[in-house]
This record gives sequence, C-alpha cells and structure tokens, in this order.
Amino acid sequence: VALKRMLNFNVPPVKNSTGEPVWKVLIYDRFGQDIISPLLSVKELRDMGITLHLLLHSDRDAIPDVPAVYFVMPTEENIDRMCQDLRNQLYESYYLNFISAISRSKLEDIANAAIGANAVTQVAKVFDQYLNFITLEDDMFVLCNQNKELVSYRAINRPDITDTEMETIMDTIVDSLFCFFVTLGAIPIIRCSRGTAAEMVAVKLDKKLRENLRDARNSLFTGDTLGAGQFSFQRPLLVLVDRNIDLATPLHHTWTYQALVHDVLDFHLNRVNLEESTGTESTPAGARPKKKNKKSYDLTTSDKFWQKHKGSPFPEVAESVQQELESYRAQEDEVKRLKSIMGIEGEDEGAISMLSDNTAKLTSAVSSLPELLEKKRLIDLHTNVATAVLEHIKSRKLDVYFEYEEKIMSKSTLDKSLLDMISDPDAGTPEDKLRLFLIYYISSAQAPSEIDLEQYKKALMDAGCNLAPLSYIKQWK
Repeated sequence: VALKRMLNFNVPPVKNSTGEPVWKVLIYDRFGQDIISPLLSVKELRDMGITLHLLLHSDRDAIPDVPAVYFVMPTEENIDRMCQDLRNQLYESYYLNFISAISRSKLEDIANAAIGANAVTQVAKVFDQYLNFITLEDDMFVLCNQNKELVSYRAINRPDITDTEMETIMDTIVDSLFCFFVTLGAIPIIRCSRGTAAEMVAVKLDKKLRENLRDARNSLFTGDTLGAGQFSFQRPLLVLVDRNIDLATPLHHTWTYQALVHDVLDFHLNRVNLEESTGTESTPAGARPKKKNKKSYDLTTSDKFWQKHKGSPFPEVAESVQQELESYRAQEDEVKRLKSIMGIEGEDEGAISMLSDNTAKLTSAVSSLPELLEKKRLIDLHTNVATAVLEHIKSRKLDVYFEYEEKIMSKSTLDKSLLDMISDPDAGTPEDKLRLFLIYYISSAQAPSEIDLEQYKKALMDAGCNLAPLSYIKQWK
C-alpha cells in the first residue's frame, strides 16, 4: 500500500477512477529494486502509469515532458547523481522518495543543486518513505538483500570486530526495524534476550521510537498518514532473540517444499533460478558442450499452489503436482473433444441437436481457457522446480540426513552410526556432512571425547570438509 501511494505521487490511489493514470518514469537504486520486485510485477507497475523503470546509475536519456519518481537510499553517490539529473534537466518534475530518512546536510546539498540548476520549481515533493525492509510475504520480511553480509550472524560474531563497526551494524538493523513499524503504524512492546546483540538492538530501537514520539507535531505515528488506529491498545510484541540460542536449526536439512527450495536451489527475493538440463542426448565428440539454459520463476503470493503447499512435506507436494496435472489433462481433453464435434459435416439430424447442446458447453470451455492456461503455467513451473529439488534429494540423500538430524535434535536413538554417515561417499556433499556433524556437536549433552573427535575430524577431512566452522563451534560451546 505504501509503495502504491508513493508511485501515485504520495496521494492514496483513488478507487474506481476511470481516468488514465499519469504516465511517469520510476528511477530506483539496487535497494529500491529489491524492495519493489517481490511486491509489484512489471504489469502492475504499468497499470499504475510507470512506463519506464531504470536504475539511478545507468545512462539515462532526458525525457523532458514526464514526471520522475525516485526511490533510492540517501547515500552520498545517489544524492550526487540526483543533483546531476537536476542540472541536466532530465525530467519535467521530480518526486524524490528516500527509502530511509535523509539527513539535513544531504537535503541541503539537493537544495543547493536545485537552486544552481534553476530547478527549484521542478522538485515537486521530497519524502522519507521509511520502507527500508523487503516484504517477501504477507507476514514475513527481511532486512536487506544488498550487502547482506553486513548484518549477518558472522558480521556480529566476528572476534576481531571493532566497536564502531558493531555500532554501524546495530544502526542498520534498527533503521530497518524502525521503518517497518512506521509503515505498520504501530509502536511495539519490545522484549529481548539480555547481554547479547539483541539487547543492543532493542535499546537503540526503543530510544529511536521514544525520540520520535517526543516531538508530537512531527511524530511519524500520529497524524493523517496512517489512519487513526495507531494508539490502539493492541500493540504488537517484538521479540528479539540472539541466534546463538538455537544454532542447530539453520544447519538442519529440511523436508518442506519452501525450505528445500531455499536450501538447495538458487532462491532470492521469491525468485528461483534453475539451470535446465539439456536432456541426455550425447554430444558428438569434438563438438561444443551445449549451453545450459537458465530459467527463472517467481514464486509469489498470487501462486495458489505455492501458497497452499509451501509448508507441506516434499512427498505430498510431488503428489499434488501429479493430481493437478491429471485434472488439467481431463479439462484439456474435454476442450479437444468439443472441438472435434464442432467440425460436423452433412445434414445429420442427430448432429444438429447435439450441436446446439454443445455450443453452450464449448462457450463455457472457451471462457475457461485463460484460467486453463494459467493452470498449465503453474503446473509446468512446479513440475520443473520440484524435479530440480528431487534431483538434489536423490543425489545427496537429503531424506536420510533430514531423518537422522531430526533424531539427533529430539535425542532419540540412532539406528546408524554417525561415522558411517560421514564416511559414506555417496551421501551428500562435504557441506552436508559438516552440517550434520555440527548439529550433533551442538545438540549432544556432553561433547565427544578427544579420541572420538579426532576420529570424526579425520573422516570429515577425508570427505573434503573445511574444519574451520568446527573450531568456531567448539569455542562457542
């Protein structure tokens, strides 16, 4: 909703207005691109009047008679580039939207550039959008995608981290969380684990929220921006937990559809990229190997199958794809049958009466064609994605890993020794083996004895594992 309002020049879009949308250009940086792409498709952008969408730092031609909506981070180089656009008189008017709040000094830089370029009247609006987070689903968001190493577990837990670096990381996290609550229009109740990075984030966020509320006239949580519900008694609870509380889960091999796609395929911002295998036909000797086609699919909220099955165990998903395919084929056969009946020849009485009866059927069949095509597209998509996942499961024995790790984490008896799993050359990649062992090491009540550990280490080394993570976990434990 916030994005649509921004693209509509920060005015809430009017329902049922028949008029054409105002045609405009959207200029974003990589951060803006990541925020928009999971939420709005190119078609939806076009419906809102966006004819062109371009990256800020690409070479752009002047289009002097259209307004431009900018959606960028307030960084030095972005501001410089915007000032340059003003000087070059690229567009008719400029709506500048910043993903997170812009500082006073940078605002003054823009103002100076506008005065210098004689373009003050053309800068229509400058807005802080507070949208510095990426919404992947109705109820799930992540903080960032560009340079996400900056706010990763590793970044916070590095032994050689300086205080200033830690402050920067905390500020980045707090800024995103703050943006999230501004967009939500709600003030959270914050709970966190003590003595950890989570506490630092909580304290900083609390301070930022209080400072904002102190200035009642300019508070982001009052006024007409977000409707009247902001000070209701139903405040959301924000629980900040340190990853160290539960370090085994991110290493765990999973068994549900969405988690598997994320674990074994290249899956970012709701888009999965697949390399298509070119089939088994052998390449003649001396010929170039065929290039693999890359395909990308969007798995979004509008995909009914994905919504229904993303949390299902994988075998169920495979079954459901099969069922969908069968129901689709039945419908398709019906359309074909009707078509062949329509090609009637001769003055056969029976055929004529059948014809009138079938016309109604055919009409309904034709009207359901777009739906049928969409169904076909989704079936193809999930057949391809599920097949790719299945290949990984088979080649790496992920089902065995999943069951074994479940047993370790629930402390039940193991039917096969861990050493056998690690030494089995057919089971999994070195990374899989290391993940399994780390889970065992984290979950076991007492650490294995030095002699056992040496044995495990040797097996892991033979399997080609990098043991650096193990020494970290040992220290951590």
